[in-house]
Amino acid sequence: MLDGKKSLFSGMQATGTLHLGNYLGALKNWVELEDEYETFYCVVDLHSITIRQDPAELRRKARSLLTLYIAAGLNPEKNCIYYQSHVSAHAQLSWILSCFTYMGELNRMTQFKDKAAKHVGNINAGLYTYPVLMAADILLFQSDIVPVGVDQKQHIELTRDIAERFNAIYGDVFTIPEPYIMKTGSKIMSLQEPEKKMSKSDENVNATIFLLDDTDTIIRKFKRAVTDSGNEILYLEDKPGIKNLIEIYSIATGKAIKDIEIEFDGRGYGEFKLAVGEAVASMLKPIQERYNQLGQNKDYIDGIIKTNAEKADYYANKTLRKVQKKVGFPERIR
Repeated sequence: MLDGKKSLFSGMQATGTLHLGNYLGALKNWVELEDEYETFYCVVDLHSITIRQDPAELRRKARSLLTLYIAAGLNPEKNCIYYQSHVSAHAQLSWILSCFTYMGELNRMTQFKDKAAKHVGNINAGLYTYPVLMAADILLFQSDIVPVGVDQKQHIELTRDIAERFNAIYGDVFTIPEPYIMKTGSKIMSLQEPEKKMSKSDENVNATIFLLDDTDTIIRKFKRAVTDSGNEILYLEDKPGIKNLIEIYSIATGKAIKDIEIEFDGRGYGEFKLAVGEAVASMLKPIQERYNQLGQNKDYIDGIIKTNAEKADYYANKTLRKVQKKVGFPERIR
């Protein structure tokens, strides 16, 4: 809790372009939380370098992501939107917490195994220890809740374990965070492999809808979406392709799933896929227009970057100083 208000932290990596799953599963929901919580949303660029990045491209993508946060509806006066690398407390707390994290805990992290398998030529220490940095990200802001996808719950559990271990030694230093998982849109699946989560790194260009895709591209991708046997528009577990499309259409239009099943009864997959594509294109158009407007206002974006980095730095360092004192580091003479 910060200044009498519950605190919330989340972020996205500054690699690739945001896709529909990022928006429906996270960003769209973030906008609805800004009045209830003291919110911190970072552009996660420290985590991004566990995989080799082109420096100029990483800077471009980081700025694009920060701009998309705002274009998608996050008010930078209500939400602290900042670059992770601009707040050095993230890295400093990560080192301290690594001394309170056990090797066995990191060995059990499934995402390290997945990423190591994909990047066999660059299995670096950062790839192994990045869950500790993620814990530092969360604990710096005394976060009460952390909006995450289902696949990130393991990281929150590790964060809680580290915080509880530290608190047991030094007293109530950290707030113990809770995962906040939205029931709808928490996991949008690939359009080509509906058993697999939608991903910006998917090699199949038709599998993922990016937030900056134009209308024709969006509709074309939905027309090519993999569906299931039969032709009934029903929200069933054994029909993952059509189930995914129904969920997307429900969020894009605000219609209840049962109403969608009634609306498209007897109308077939082709007609439904076109309707989903048009609904998603309509939903994303205002975001794209706002993104283009913001991209032309360099001074405005620069001002947000500066102001919000200062705000994040202030709160992060309050926690960091408390931790440094608890572990016995000499106090800085000011």
